[in-house]
Amino acid sequence: MNELLHLLKANARLTNAQLADMLGKTEQEIADEIHALEAKGVIRGYTAIINEELAKSTEVEALIELRVTPKRDCGFDDIAKTIMMYDEVETVSLMSGMYDLALTVKGESLKEVAMFVSQRLSAMEGVLATATHFVLKRYKEKGILIEEEEKDERSMIFPC
Repeated sequence: MNELLHLLKANARLTNAQLADMLGKTEQEIADEIHALEAKGVIRGYTAIINEELAKSTEVEALIELRVTPKRDCGFDDIAKTIMMYDEVETVSLMSGMYDLALTVKGESLKEVAMFVSQRLSAMEGVLATATHFVLKRYKEKGILIEEEEKDERSMIFPC
């Protein structure tokens, strides 16, 4: 992977000056390279990783697996594009294994997500089966620890 992309993926808040120092380039070269990557669609956006518990978020997140029938001449693309259009859907991925598509869905409550799955996803033409897994706690996201581990200051005692 391009070294600039690797640095931005690890910390998108690095300034062009910091990136230039790290990569031995000028700020203008970095700005031009980032602009080109954005224009080509390589960089699709920037986001923050949030500890939802500390932010007191009441949103519910679920991982949903779908088994679908691929359409002739377009495979899984058409159904994936249809699913992507729903506001509740955060991610859509084509997967190997027992299920074909994996989704991340967010809603205001368990019931809202369950209704989305039962009334919208399950009812779609070509959807054969769904499996819904509600996220109870997130420990790590995109390589970032969500909660820092509390250090135990007690000394360990090992029995003989």
